[in-house]
Amino acid sequence: MTLANEPRRFLPLADGHGGRSSMTCLYRCGNACAHPAPNSSDNAYLGDAVTAEVSRRGIFKAGAVGALVIGAGAVGATPAAAASSGRGSVAVSAKPSSGAGLTFKPIPPNHLDTVIVPNGYEDKVLIRWGDPILPGAPEFDIDRQSASAQARQFGYNNDYLVVVPLDRRLSRGLLVVNHEYTNEELMFRGYPGGAAATVEQMRVALQAHGMSVVEVERVDGTGEWQVVTRGRRRYNRRLTATTPMSFTGPAAGSPLLRTQADPRGVRVLGSLNNCSGGLTPWGTVLSGEENFNQYFVGAEGAPAAAKPALARYGIDISKRYPSGSRYWDKADARFDLTKNPNEANRFGWIMEVDPYDPDSTPVKHTALGRFKHEGAAVVVADSGKVVAYMGDDERFDYMYKFVSDRTLSSGNSKSDRESNRHLLESGTLYVAKLGFTSASEIDGSGKLPSDGAFNGTGRWIPLTRGGKSLIAGMAIDEVLVHTRLAADRAGATKMDRPEDIEVSKVYVALTNNSNRGTAGQAPADEAAPRNSNKHGQVLELIEDGDHDSETFKWSLPIVCGDPADPSTYFAGYDKTKVSPISCPDNLDFDAHGNLWISTDGNALTDPSGTNYHDGLFAVAVEGEDRGKVKQFLSVPRGAEQASAAVLPDNRSVVVSVQHPGEITGATVDKPASTWPDGDFARPAVIVTWRPDGGEIGA
Repeated sequence: MTLANEPRRFLPLADGHGGRSSMTCLYRCGNACAHPAPNSSDNAYLGDAVTAEVSRRGIFKAGAVGALVIGAGAVGATPAAAASSGRGSVAVSAKPSSGAGLTFKPIPPNHLDTVIVPNGYEDKVLIRWGDPILPGAPEFDIDRQSASAQARQFGYNNDYLVVVPLDRRLSRGLLVVNHEYTNEELMFRGYPGGAAATVEQMRVALQAHGMSVVEVERVDGTGEWQVVTRGRRRYNRRLTATTPMSFTGPAAGSPLLRTQADPRGVRVLGSLNNCSGGLTPWGTVLSGEENFNQYFVGAEGAPAAAKPALARYGIDISKRYPSGSRYWDKADARFDLTKNPNEANRFGWIMEVDPYDPDSTPVKHTALGRFKHEGAAVVVADSGKVVAYMGDDERFDYMYKFVSDRTLSSGNSKSDRESNRHLLESGTLYVAKLGFTSASEIDGSGKLPSDGAFNGTGRWIPLTRGGKSLIAGMAIDEVLVHTRLAADRAGATKMDRPEDIEVSKVYVALTNNSNRGTAGQAPADEAAPRNSNKHGQVLELIEDGDHDSETFKWSLPIVCGDPADPSTYFAGYDKTKVSPISCPDNLDFDAHGNLWISTDGNALTDPSGTNYHDGLFAVAVEGEDRGKVKQFLSVPRGAEQASAAVLPDNRSVVVSVQHPGEITGATVDKPASTWPDGDFARPAVIVTWRPDGGEIGA
């Protein structure tokens, strides 16, 4: 649906949750913002560093991106030529953006219960929760759900997504989608909640987590896509919270990962709270386990020695059933930390899955550390080493980088691809520490420093190297399993919820932090220049040298919010021509190097105090239009615009619409949204394209 521009005015929110409803806070992250931030360390910054003006290099350094997917190994698949879109990877060499590719008329902020796109664009639902994807799966019936059916149907609350190719023309592909969390109140009629939920309802929810792989195809060579419903669909797959997976890397087999069910500490059932992800140059997909803490109970009965680490990861150690508990221990005893105190250590990792091999075993890479992973953006340095950038999505937590020990094999043979599959198993894990040029001028108001920029230098502090710990008093497995504690000791810089990271120069979505500068919490600094930060910011990082460097320069090109608010900043662009944007979450690049920003928790409101909806925004990061943010799309009531992937030819963008109708008090029978089918809300993936065949945004 398209929408003409309308007058707008913005009012601040008084709620510390930003634009999220309390229902979202409960199911998404276990009410994390209602509890003290787990990071109680007193880390300082580097100080007033003398830095050169941040250089404005081209978007892609030749040879540095490692953008092509190498040797997918699937019969008939040629991804090395077709490549794939998605965060962390592009198909063609993108040119520095001049903004010429963003000629669409921006849509206005709104709160309509539908998807809104610019004039001249179409959108449609590609797949929704419950749609059958495996042989024998029944058609979705909200009144006849079962765990066995859900294990063969598209999962709930789709977040990160990517399309990997099945041919050189990218006319066929595999849609790979994370399923982050479940909201049972919007899944089951008359859901009783808490301990009163049935065991079968809990088992349905377990199967609705994880990931889906679904074969898709273009419609008549256009930018429109559809799910393949005929034939064998050999690649289709569901990964759930009960799918067998294995651990790799230095912490595999650690006593910290051992349980009664897995005394060797090398096998784990399932993946939980899969948020963002990334695409590897060898054609596999990475998925980050984020707010896993909310699924566990019984931490008050865990061994005393385990409790500090449990608390640092947001697990309530004071009571058996914290507020909002899912009571999954009634369906599976492994979620009871009194009985299985190490089970929580088996989540919070980066998982890797091969979408081209539906029989392959997913792996969790311990070398990349354990925290509330948003995702992992993978790039290849000039040295041939693989680099993964990662954010820990919690107030006052950190930004990380992993650099592999071994180098990428660039051939297309099966042996080359198999060799590359082990690149994330050993390397150096770093955490970021930022220095500031104008620290004394930051007063929490968001006022721009006298040097005209929020910027500085920084360094990557190594936590591990060569399979050994670099943190005194912590063994290698302790550093990797309790990475937050190791980073605290290293003195990392506290940030405002570092979420998705994407690579040209490195861009980081810092979503918000309503606790910034409040009593007893870290004050505003140059990388987080506003107290009670409701709207977030985007950080730009340029390595000194290449991606495996240990020092960098950084700046804030975008400080989000209402452009009329003096605390906002849009790279110096005329703010009267900028779309309002709040709470940046996930990022992507198009083929021209424009940055696309998905939002989560829009904290801007209309004059009545009603929140505007989340959406998808695009902005040039180079040239005369640098900083000119334009809203491309908005999502229905209560929804998060969770993720977007602009496909390599720039003719389609695939978008995750997560938790529509997630408004406090809503139920299946009394929905707050009826998107997409007019009855009750269902999370879904949509595709947007231009019927005239033109490029997205152009």
